[in-house]
Amino acid sequence: MKRLAVITAVAGVGLAGSAVAVSASAEATPAPAAIAWAKCAGDDPYLANAECAQIQVPLDYGHPNGKKISVAISRVKHTDDAHYKGVLIGNPGGPGGSGLYLSGGLASWFSGAGHDEIPADYDIIGFDPRGVGASEPALTCDPHYSDPVRPDYVPHSVADEAAWLKKSKAYAEACAKRFGWLLPHLRTTDAARDIDAIRSALGQKQISYYGFSYGTYLGATYGTLFPQRVRHMILDGNVDDRGVWYDAQLEQDKAFERNIKFFFGWVAKYDSVYHLGTTEAKVEQAYYAIRAKAGKQAIGGEVGPDELDDTFLNAGYSTGWYEPTADVFSAYVTKGDASAITDFYENYVFSSDDNGFAMYNAVQAADARWPRNWSKWHNDAAKLYAQGYHYNTWGNVWFNAPVAFWPFQGGPKLKIKSRGMTPALLVQSTLDAATPYPGGEEMHKLLPSRLVAEIGGKTHANTLNGNACLDDKVAAYLATDALPKDRPGNGPDATCKALPDPVPAGAAAKASARTSAGSVAPRVPARPLFGRP
Repeated sequence: MKRLAVITAVAGVGLAGSAVAVSASAEATPAPAAIAWAKCAGDDPYLANAECAQIQVPLDYGHPNGKKISVAISRVKHTDDAHYKGVLIGNPGGPGGSGLYLSGGLASWFSGAGHDEIPADYDIIGFDPRGVGASEPALTCDPHYSDPVRPDYVPHSVADEAAWLKKSKAYAEACAKRFGWLLPHLRTTDAARDIDAIRSALGQKQISYYGFSYGTYLGATYGTLFPQRVRHMILDGNVDDRGVWYDAQLEQDKAFERNIKFFFGWVAKYDSVYHLGTTEAKVEQAYYAIRAKAGKQAIGGEVGPDELDDTFLNAGYSTGWYEPTADVFSAYVTKGDASAITDFYENYVFSSDDNGFAMYNAVQAADARWPRNWSKWHNDAAKLYAQGYHYNTWGNVWFNAPVAFWPFQGGPKLKIKSRGMTPALLVQSTLDAATPYPGGEEMHKLLPSRLVAEIGGKTHANTLNGNACLDDKVAAYLATDALPKDRPGNGPDATCKALPDPVPAGAAAKASARTSAGSVAPRVPARPLFGRP
């Protein structure tokens, strides 16, 4: 998603019975036709050695012989026939995140972590969930909804809040007008049934599954519906099932406030490099000073206060974004380089396609019931803001507000509880902002599982991202079924220490990294952020 990793949506109004209720016991998934594999289109380097296809699935699993839609899938085939272990299906989160690239992505990241045996032994499968990306149709409601410069997330008057409500309502109405027939069939349970259709089309009796962020909730849903069809399940950055979906956003607001302050403190630690202040408070003051300035005149005519918040949000997700974010922060404050901010926003934040945003709202609107009274939304946000949770609270509200006007009421929420499933491997960073740590312990309680905690980890969904302790446990589970020893209670069964925060290059090296135009050439992480469509 463009703002939030996994949390929040709202329920809609009217059309009783349009959302299909799903029981925890799943009937047989209709078998799709044989898969016609072909070279993947486009220039995504992760798909260079993959093959792609579309499979047909029922729009409505309650009427399996009715209208069909398609789900885009990709595959990187195993290379070691003697040790073949079946398929590994991945999902990067969202909801609304494209996962087609994960066939090559997971293969590359496992090899980069020193575990070539995983892509050798597994066919690795990526897919775009129904409504996403290359799947057909792809949901889109208003491609210009997020165009800059948007009204300030933080309402300074009744009129400001009314403007955002009007904008949110118009977006929901556009979704209903263009894709009202599709919206009731975008529940997580529908996506889980599509995964089972992929399994069936591939001729597999079971799957191994690797889910990040919202992908953990999708995996838990699959395990609830089809427990006997799971061979392995890895869930990294677990959604707290108790908060699906409204309450989860409130906890996320608190966690992002904490983590953006971690970033400000890191910048202060290296004041000799960034020159933004020697304390967390001074760096924070510098940030809110440029935010206020952007509210009066957008930076480069493009980055107002909302766009600035979105630009810095990466640093709340991952310490890997500390250095590139601090680079552009410093370039603007100390050199007046507006292009540093605008280039970063254009290249790493802004999307001219609303598919991810539309799907984010649509899935969570269909999954669960949300408060109908806007005063609850307002009062909850105002209370958090008054308590000092300034950074993400109102932005989170407006990122989810379209669902308050959705054309039908969502839910009922599926009860996650999977008896008879093989034990899953859960991974949770203790300082994850997008999916706070208690979500891992709650998932541990709901599923047969082992929980690995990354102690002090500030990066969201952090496996296959440089921590060998985590990566070795994931690979051992897939290669040999090895799991940590089960310990009593819902606490971690094993722990890994987080890697140290990054150390920025010296001032001289930073100067050489700047382009001839004087802007910053940020060293961005190679691996995408999970959970952000």
